Amino acid sequence: MKVAIVGAGWAGCAAAVEAKRLGHEVTVFEAARTPGGRARRVSATWSGQPLELDNGQHILIGAYTETLGLMKELGVDEDESFLRLPLTMQFPEGSGVTLPNWPAPLDALAGILMARDWPWADKLSLLKVALGWQLGGFRCRPGQSVSDLCRGLAPGAMASLIEPLCVSALNTPADRASGQVFLRVMRDSLFAQNGGSNLLLPHRDLSALLPDAALAWLTAQGSVPRLGVRVQAITATAAGWTVSANSPEAFDRVLLACPPHEAARLVAGSGVAADAWLAHARGLQHEALTTVYAHAPGARLGQPMLALRATASEPAQFVLDRGQLGGPSGLLAFVISASSGDSATLTQQVLAQAARQLGLGALQAVQTIVEKRATFACTPGLQRPAAEVATGLLACGDYIAGPYPATLEGAVRSGLAAARRLR
Repeated sequence: MKVAIVGAGWAGCAAAVEAKRLGHEVTVFEAARTPGGRARRVSATWSGQPLELDNGQHILIGAYTETLGLMKELGVDEDESFLRLPLTMQFPEGSGVTLPNWPAPLDALAGILMARDWPWADKLSLLKVALGWQLGGFRCRPGQSVSDLCRGLAPGAMASLIEPLCVSALNTPADRASGQVFLRVMRDSLFAQNGGSNLLLPHRDLSALLPDAALAWLTAQGSVPRLGVRVQAITATAAGWTVSANSPEAFDRVLLACPPHEAARLVAGSGVAADAWLAHARGLQHEALTTVYAHAPGARLGQPMLALRATASEPAQFVLDRGQLGGPSGLLAFVISASSGDSATLTQQVLAQAARQLGLGALQAVQTIVEKRATFACTPGLQRPAAEVATGLLACGDYIAGPYPATLEGAVRSGLAAARRLR
């Protein structure tokens, strides 16, 4: 079939590759000139020199099996692209949890028992709660939040491990984050496979990890992506679909791999009856994600990534040393998940936080990137849109109904699944 894929983010790239492998004729439309969607390369300049940043500092984990498998098939070398480390939630003063490189779930058990500066009461309470999750089959009531799941957990363990893990995985604070989705992430990363909890810190910009390789592969197969081309409308016809971009074109199927608000715009004007799908797509609430890039000559962290004590006035939860990850020496990336506030205020707050928590008072802001709709708010009982929109019209993306939060793995899995549903 002749298939139009609207969007070249991680979901769209995965869908396009899979659809082509299944024998379909694929055309990818992407409004931006850089592929990757909400996980893409951003070109900047610092001190007169070109600099490649990311629009959000994403981290992959070993449990991202579909994403890593697709990268490998496209020729992306994991060892060259990532620094793989056991899960580490270490704070600047040295406290925190570091998992040994042991089989799962022994690595998690040992990491908790060996956590530095944790009272034994905190360790035992966390082991008790985690055992309860496992005995319950990693299932909970639909309306439970992550905070509800952790009733009885010692405050230190909650603040030092669960809250940072929750906000990094779901981009939603624990008191309003879905307990069921969090449990699925915990199961797959900590209990389901060896190395599932490993951190994969990118050595390369996000577009280079998968989108560039996917589009290069498609081009080699004769499907040249159309970057910088925005789809204005899609229209159902008796024979299939008309996609209007630079000019109208006929397709047998359309796969929407764009953000939910853009997908809803196209569906609403398509002429198909999709009221329930539109209600779910438009009903999604969103969380912002802010990355503050800052530089100081000679700045170097004790680890490639450190957790930070986040407060209302010191909002960053993590900091990555880009100099240890193949970037310019002295460049740090501060991550504020579920961020709120304006760019200038957040930048000043992070610089003050770096001075107090890291002793880096000489940092200068390089660039602050705020993705206002970085992810959907992953709340308890959330009804997410289905992959099937109407006959011949599908949607994919990290917001589509599924077990995972708004992660790169969720996007890739959704794209692969949507392509396999083309018929």
